[in-house]
Amino acid sequence: MLKDITFGQYYESNSLLHRTDPRAKIVLMILLIVFIFLAKNLFALLFATACVGCIALISRVPFRLYIKNMKAILPVLIFTAVINLFYGDGGRILLEVWKLRITTGGIYNSVFMALRIVLLIFMSSVLTYTTTPNDLTDAIESLLSPLKFVGLKGAVHTLAMMMTIALRFIPTLIEEAEKIMNAQKARGADLESGGLVDRVKALIPILIPLLISSVRRAYELAEAMECRCYNGGEGKTRMKQMHLSNTDFLVSAAAIIMCAGIIILNILL
Repeated sequence: MLKDITFGQYYESNSLLHRTDPRAKIVLMILLIVFIFLAKNLFALLFATACVGCIALISRVPFRLYIKNMKAILPVLIFTAVINLFYGDGGRILLEVWKLRITTGGIYNSVFMALRIVLLIFMSSVLTYTTTPNDLTDAIESLLSPLKFVGLKGAVHTLAMMMTIALRFIPTLIEEAEKIMNAQKARGADLESGGLVDRVKALIPILIPLLISSVRRAYELAEAMECRCYNGGEGKTRMKQMHLSNTDFLVSAAAIIMCAGIIILNILL
C-alpha cells in the first residue's frame, strides 16, 4: 500500500501546466477546490469532474500515478462513503436495521461526498506533479509576502521552507517505511493477520525505527543547511525570477470558466 502513495512527487514534462507560474497554480487550485465543494447538485459536480479530467490530461502525467494516489486513500474514501450513507434525507427507504436507515438520498449523498474527495486529491496531485519543490517554496513565499508588512518577515520564509521540506520528504519517509516493513517481515514479523489490536501492536516495531530515522534525517538536513551558511530568508535572491505570462492568463481564464459553469449549474438545476 505504501508504494502506491506518490503524493509530493514531481513528474518532469513540458505540458502547459508545467510552464504555468507556480503562484497562479496554487491560487487557482485553491479556487477550484472551493468551487468544487460549493457544487450543490450532481450536474455541477459532474461538470467539475469533466473539467478536472481535462486538467489531468493537459498535465501529461500518466494516469496511473493519479490512480495510485486513489488506491492509497481508498480505505478513507470507503469509510467516508459508508458514514454518509446514513445521513441522506428523503428518498425511498432501501434498508432499515434498528435505527440505521439507508435511503436513495443517502446513496446520493455518499456518492456525492466520495466524488468530492476524489476531485480534491486529483487537484492536489496535479499541483505537486507539475511543480518542483523549489518552485513551490518560492511561490508560497511570494504569495505570503504581504505578511512582511505586519512584522512577519522572517516567519514568511520559515513557513514556506517548512511546508516544502515536509512535502519533499513524504516520498522519502514512505520509501523508508517500506524498507523497515520488508526488514521486519524478513525477521518473521506478521503485519497482516490478526485483529485490529494485533495489527496496531505490529506497527510498533515499524514506527519506532521510522521515528529514529526521521530524527536522524532532520539532524543531517540541519547540519547540511548550516554548512551552506543558511540563515533564513535574510538577503536571499532568486536565480529564477517568476513572471506572469500569456500561458498563466490562459490557464486562469479556463479556471474562471470552470467556476462560472459550476455557479450556473447550481442556479439553473
